[in-house]
Amino acid sequence: MNGSLQELLIAASGLILGGGLGYWIQHRRERSLHLDWEREKESLAETARQQCAAVVRDAQLAANEEFLRRSRALEEDHARRRQELNELDQRLSQRDLLINQQLEGLVQQEQMVLAQQQRLALQEDELARDRTELDRLIEERREQLSHLAHLSDTDARELLLKEVEQESLRDAGDLARHVLEDARQRAEDEARKIIGLAIQRYAGEHSFETTTATVTLPNEEIKGKIIGREGRNIRAFESATGVTVLIDDTPNAVVLSSFDPVRREIAREAMQRLILDGRIHPTRIEEVVGRVAQETDDAILRAGEEAVFKTGLPPLAHEVVQVLGRLRFRHSYAQNNLDHSVEVAHLSGLMAAELQFDVLAAKRAGLLHDIGKALNHEIEGAHAIIGAEFLKRHGESEAVVNSVASHHGEAPCRFAIGSLVSAADAISASRPGARSETMATYLKRLENLERIGRSFPGVEKCFAVQAGRELRVMVQPDRISDDQAFLLARNLAHKIEEELQYPGQIRITVVRETRCVEFAK
Repeated sequence: MNGSLQELLIAASGLILGGGLGYWIQHRRERSLHLDWEREKESLAETARQQCAAVVRDAQLAANEEFLRRSRALEEDHARRRQELNELDQRLSQRDLLINQQLEGLVQQEQMVLAQQQRLALQEDELARDRTELDRLIEERREQLSHLAHLSDTDARELLLKEVEQESLRDAGDLARHVLEDARQRAEDEARKIIGLAIQRYAGEHSFETTTATVTLPNEEIKGKIIGREGRNIRAFESATGVTVLIDDTPNAVVLSSFDPVRREIAREAMQRLILDGRIHPTRIEEVVGRVAQETDDAILRAGEEAVFKTGLPPLAHEVVQVLGRLRFRHSYAQNNLDHSVEVAHLSGLMAAELQFDVLAAKRAGLLHDIGKALNHEIEGAHAIIGAEFLKRHGESEAVVNSVASHHGEAPCRFAIGSLVSAADAISASRPGARSETMATYLKRLENLERIGRSFPGVEKCFAVQAGRELRVMVQPDRISDDQAFLLARNLAHKIEEELQYPGQIRITVVRETRCVEFAK
């Protein structure tokens, strides 16, 4: 019993000790965990503080960088605005200077007008006095004539009126001559200045090329292949190209005849390809002609687009560019029409810039002024009118249409650029090296000039010199007076303008001389 009690006591003591030890161990563990949690909390707090400090530091750096960037942008904006203000001040200063100069010019003009008015007033007074004196002299002359010639008042009045009429005609002719010479000189000086500047700023190529419809053959045997059995090859070729093939006795050559230069070019290229290939039969002819026609259409479109690009114009309508490119195959006196149109566009634009007109409109009208030449084999009429109607259908402006229609005088010119196009067209056609003409045409023009000169009474001799650029007229001094010589020169110029067609201008020089011959013996 005692033994059991002791065991129970020992067991109880063990349990108590075990429980106390367990509690103590659990308490130590909880305290250790609490300490670890405290240390981890402090570590996390420290890490958070460091991260916050880093974020704040980065934010401050970013804010500083943004402030510097905005400061630099603001300074640049201020500098730009200061520069704009300086430029504006300069422009205002220049404008003020120009206004002051214009005001000074107006003041000078006003002074000149006042001085001219004073001179006119003095001249009117002198004219009134002269008129009074003339009336007195007329009355005295009438009395003298009546007394000396025993003439009636009516006869004396008629004789006096004839003398006064002759004097008035002579004075009017002198005045008209002086006014015309002064106006012509001023107009020629200004026009020469503008045209000279335009020509100096544009340099065109000299044209010596000629169109040909002759195809060279390697040998005479190839003519038989071109003709074919019973002429089927030549008929197929003419049907496909629309040209006439002339095979004559000319050695190693075939002539292609057509009024359409595009068809003639297609036929020439197709004939050359067929000759090189050697296979000439109707099927092959149609195939080659079709391929060449497509290539020619592409080349025409490229030529038109290149012309528009050379003149610096905005894109034109596709149909207009296609027709414009066809001028590449047309020539006038050996001058290529497309090159001539580009040259006229440049000259018109340069003169428009000098006169402060619409440069693009002038260039556009100059480039398109001869577009009717690519259509007039299909439509009857003058090429200027045909081209103007074509451009009007495709939406061109009224100024361009009228300039094209009026550049040869077939229609009235209603816009200033029309005169520029006409002048540029004449410059391009008449400059040295631009065109060539046959000897027969040249001689015919000289004969017509001399014929017109000899058609006036009182003309003794007439010579066309300077390659038809000048007409020298010798008059009979006993029949033509000095005043009548000036009138004769003017009448000759009008008649030449009405009857002849010529490039550039023709100078008329009337020579009147009196030879006094005496012999000393």
